[in-house]
Amino acid sequence: MTLSIRPIDPVNRPDFAGAVAGIDLRAAMTPHEIAAIVERMDKFAVLVFHDQQIDDAQQLAFSRNFGTLEIANSDVRRDEDRRLAPEIADISNLGKGNDVMSREDRRRLFGLGNMLWHSDSSFKATPAKYSLLHARVLPSKDGNTEFADMRAAYDALDEDMKAEINDLVCEHSQIYSRGILGFDFTEEERLRNLPVPQRLVRRHPGSGRRSIFLSAHAGAIRGMPVPEARALLRDLTEHATQRKFVYAHQWRIGDLVMWDNRAMMHRARRYDPAEVRELHRTTVADDRPTLEQAA
Repeated sequence: MTLSIRPIDPVNRPDFAGAVAGIDLRAAMTPHEIAAIVERMDKFAVLVFHDQQIDDAQQLAFSRNFGTLEIANSDVRRDEDRRLAPEIADISNLGKGNDVMSREDRRRLFGLGNMLWHSDSSFKATPAKYSLLHARVLPSKDGNTEFADMRAAYDALDEDMKAEINDLVCEHSQIYSRGILGFDFTEEERLRNLPVPQRLVRRHPGSGRRSIFLSAHAGAIRGMPVPEARALLRDLTEHATQRKFVYAHQWRIGDLVMWDNRAMMHRARRYDPAEVRELHRTTVADDRPTLEQAA
């Protein structure tokens, strides 16, 4: 097989979201294949690998080609309740016994935060670089994932707005994102989720393009009154998630979608909570905090 990557929508979004063919993720990657994927990620920021019948070990092996993996310890599950390996985020509505969680289950309610526009791990001092999400079990309908291109959104801002936001620093925490939904944290959980600073505008090291580093986790801007900061963040999010900036992925069993959190926001869409939706995510950490990166 020969690796090929083409735009999913070459007319409207020629540099956003690509489809990958000619590769089997069960096999070891060659240096040439790894370099080609990184190069195309710099361009498209979202890559879709269809029909990949991989298990967790194979997903981990593929993901490690791109850097150090995060430990999936950022939700409210206790360690003894986890179904998956520490490096795999359980993006599902299943409990440890593979039973569908009740609608009132606290773990499920926390997971509803994934339906807000966000960037993975922006609440960590060093946020995520790549996320790799593999579809194992899907509901009969709905449950898509949408991606918003923060590079194109930045490019479309007027010069006055660019000048206003270019040097701003936000504070990110899951306290902010889950608070939007009315989720209550324990005091211990609040202490584990103290806000961290992130640049609002960042420059991608591969493409050189600037993007708006937005997320539902962002709830404050340093040096700005909170109501004013949240109003600005809401305006920017509304701008950045216009349909012209969005690619909606309709999942198929075996899809692996890889995206660059340095250039994207994403969100899950609603589905019947009585049906199983199970996806496994590996997450590659960035190499340093955004405040240490070139603006």
